[in-house]
Amino acid sequence: MTDLLAARLAALGLDSTLAAYAVDLAILLLALTLAFAADLIAKRYLLRLVRRLAQKTETPWDDVLVRTRTFDRLAHLAPVFVLRRFAGAGFLLPEPLVVSLTGALATIIAVGVFLSVLDAAHEIYGGYPISKEVPIGAYVQGLRGIAILLACVFVLSTLMQGDPWAFIKGLGALTAVLLLIFKDTILGLVGSIQLTANKMVRIGDWVEMKKYGADGDVVEVGLSSVKVQNWNKTITTIPTYTMITDAFRNWRGMSESGGRRIKRAIYIDMNSVRFCTHELLDRLQRIELLGDYLGERRAEVEQHNERLECDPSLPANGRRLTNLGTFRAYLQAYLRAHPMINKKMTFLIRQLPPSEKGVGIEIYVFSADQDWVRYEAIQSDIMDHMLAVIGEFELRVFQSPSGADFRSLTTPR
Repeated sequence: MTDLLAARLAALGLDSTLAAYAVDLAILLLALTLAFAADLIAKRYLLRLVRRLAQKTETPWDDVLVRTRTFDRLAHLAPVFVLRRFAGAGFLLPEPLVVSLTGALATIIAVGVFLSVLDAAHEIYGGYPISKEVPIGAYVQGLRGIAILLACVFVLSTLMQGDPWAFIKGLGALTAVLLLIFKDTILGLVGSIQLTANKMVRIGDWVEMKKYGADGDVVEVGLSSVKVQNWNKTITTIPTYTMITDAFRNWRGMSESGGRRIKRAIYIDMNSVRFCTHELLDRLQRIELLGDYLGERRAEVEQHNERLECDPSLPANGRRLTNLGTFRAYLQAYLRAHPMINKKMTFLIRQLPPSEKGVGIEIYVFSADQDWVRYEAIQSDIMDHMLAVIGEFELRVFQSPSGADFRSLTTPR
């Protein structure tokens, strides 16, 4: 075809060499024009048609593919195919060069399309509840890295007109160097696989890792790092592999248990602990939460002492109720009646060993509400009530002397 056109131009009086160059230049311009036209048609008309069809369908998958520009990248193959058809059509379009260039371009475009599909699959997977339990962000990043690495190998081998597998085998000598360069990536991949397989960390988990100053919710589990949004809205980035080698605390068990622990103690001045008098018991028995309890306990103690014929003039004889024990019974009744305490979980009111701070009464219960703000409000209300009601039992809370206490000793009244 080119020879025929060159002969026609030579017959018109044009130099044969110039005629051949003119034909080759015309074919090159034609190839570029058709490639540009194919690119214009694919992007302006075919892409618009695809987007309209995606909007009309009910499935969201095609919308995600449009949003990740999968079809936009696929449209770049149109001019590449046109140029490939002109391989060897003239001196300015030598077949080896055109085949190599179009092959390299097709490989780059194909990898771009694969990465877009990968992003679309990740976005679609993120819409399912299982994505919170088994995040695949690390796997997606790993596949992206492998795809880009293979694309580089195939592009270089295509441009050098060599066998890509031979090129890959030649990289075996650089294995040690590659392992050193990609050490963090390999460790991150191993760590992310272990984190996901063992369900150690999920998106949305509350984790605490003091070494890195992390205390908040996991927002991303990636190939090389895990992102934690702290309670002050800052972001802490933790290397993925260190979550395998170092210790961290995951509060997921608390979230799934249905309760949140309240563990607080108040310390009572031991000098205020004494046997209850009849007057004190009569007053405390008017408390609704203690009425039935004190009625039963007082009758039980009186029957016991009468049976043993104990001398009531000395409190040490027989059995007596103490203000501390009665206060402990009141706390138990108060928390049992509290609507925001989970009664199905550990419920304990215990006395701590006496110390230089006094004798401690500790509550160890679980709130029914796990929300941090409401949990703190519940915990604070309980402690407020404990501190306010303790005086009714003629007990004193221990508090280390302050400067005001010492000044009151030296200030004349």
